[in-house]
Amino acid sequence: MLIVQKFGGSSVADAERINHVAGIIADTYCEGHSVVVVLSAQGDTTDDLIAKAREINSSPSKREMDVLLSTGEQITVALVAMALEKLGLPVISLTGWQIGMNTDSNHSDAKIKDVDTERIKRELDARRIVLVAGFQGINKYDDITTLGRGGSDTTAVAIASVLHADVCQKYTDEEGVYTADPRFVPNAKKLDEITYDEMLELASLGTQVLSNRSVELAKRYGVNLEVLSSYVRAPGTKVKEVVKKVEETKISGIAKDTNVARIAVVGLPDEPGIAFKLFRSMAHAKINVDLIIQSMSRNGTNDISFTVAENDLEAAHAAIAEQQDSIDFEHLDVDRDVAKVSIVGSGMITSSGIASLMFEALSDAKINIKMISTSEIKVSVLIDVKEADNAVSAIHARFF
Repeated sequence: MLIVQKFGGSSVADAERINHVAGIIADTYCEGHSVVVVLSAQGDTTDDLIAKAREINSSPSKREMDVLLSTGEQITVALVAMALEKLGLPVISLTGWQIGMNTDSNHSDAKIKDVDTERIKRELDARRIVLVAGFQGINKYDDITTLGRGGSDTTAVAIASVLHADVCQKYTDEEGVYTADPRFVPNAKKLDEITYDEMLELASLGTQVLSNRSVELAKRYGVNLEVLSSYVRAPGTKVKEVVKKVEETKISGIAKDTNVARIAVVGLPDEPGIAFKLFRSMAHAKINVDLIIQSMSRNGTNDISFTVAENDLEAAHAAIAEQQDSIDFEHLDVDRDVAKVSIVGSGMITSSGIASLMFEALSDAKINIKMISTSEIKVSVLIDVKEADNAVSAIHARFF
């Protein structure tokens, strides 16, 4: 079998963890498999590099930041290669540009265009373990690029896709995907399997197990994903197109996202094109908008409320302010002290009353709902950030 493995920063945080990871890789290789391993930067290395940059320049160019941040993963692959060499195994470490991870030129959030598999295949044919620096690529100008949040997950899935790997294994701190974050919900249950669509929703709603870009890529190219623990040798959670579910299982998980802010544009005129102008300004600023509510005031004006990622709040505020000549409104209300809590499950499609059960759980816990958004497999609510953990626990108790 050809197996692609991915280890995150906490799994390789120090010498002890690196040696442990080397043992997992060695066992896989010695079972007769071909192995490609994608690695993240150690622990808080990326944050430390960002801090170092700010000591020199408070607003460095994205190109130079990519050059700097890419070194974190290069350190990791070299150290893990040394650990495997110590075990007497054939291994080689490669950077993004060495494996031909070709991207566009959007520094700090580059998209993969294609992967040249020649070098990796040559090393695998020589029966070497191939270690790849995740999170990085190279553009058409031979400049280093980075892939943004969750970039190493995306690297692993992209490589698994082009190599037609039998499985892509993501090793994490947990034993798999849970119905809720087990750090805050002690009785959270580990799922044996979950669909791509459910995992994609959970990833986009704040679950940190897999990046949403990697899940989207896996779904598009049919990559078999498995989430495993790098600490405990045990079966993990398989992510695939179709899963077996007992009839009673309506939802698969609960997600919490505290990187949220709510903007209310108050006193908009009641006329065609206002919503278009407002959200066009968000699109031009490349800001993703999530929950949206429009309401009519007694005086005949409209109020539109929506949520954005908290780190996009200032840019969103500026984008709206720039449109004030073409969009007449009274004022903006901004609320940073909110969180989004969501339930996800393909069982919702054929089941009624799921949202009602969620709202009942929140009501019993005396938690007020500020906004609601629904889809075929998701219900999200906006609540006070102080109530987020209580909300997750209350909803989990109701469903599980």
